[in-house]
Amino acid sequence: MKITTTQAVCAIAACVTLQWAGAAMAQTSANKTKQTSSRTQTKTKANQMAAASVAAEEALTPEQLAIADFVYTGRIACENGNQVTVQGDPKMPGYFTVSSGKQRFRMVPAVTTTGAVRLEDKKTGGVWLQISNKSMLLNERVGQRIADECAGTAQQAFAAQMKTNPPASVLDAPTK
Repeated sequence: MKITTTQAVCAIAACVTLQWAGAAMAQTSANKTKQTSSRTQTKTKANQMAAASVAAEEALTPEQLAIADFVYTGRIACENGNQVTVQGDPKMPGYFTVSSGKQRFRMVPAVTTTGAVRLEDKKTGGVWLQISNKSMLLNERVGQRIADECAGTAQQAFAAQMKTNPPASVLDAPTK
């Protein structure tokens, strides 16, 4: 059997095409393996970061946990018709979600020298300050008061008591 020049050229072209296609398929397979590996690594890193975040959240001091017992929770009315909702996290004692309107903060107690209850969200700059007769929500990062003159039931009762029995002023002279 004689092979013509045209047949030989076609056979060589077919071999080259098959080799090129095989190389391309091998490259595609290698890329998929790299992508899968890369996705697996990314997923693993994300899981590690989430675990580290949870571990970091769990590290509250006994002082912070003691402060958490004094935080008023629930829906709290504020001036100008605003409302703030403070909810404790049942899975993470000492952690609170404080929200007003569309703003939401994940807060933990901060130790203060004044005795005021202070919750902070270091990431976003949110701060909830609570004293006996009122509270306020701030965003320290942008220097803005989000809600002021907030008072829950216990705070309203304390404010009413202050009106009938005002505390002694620090400017008054001590009596002997």
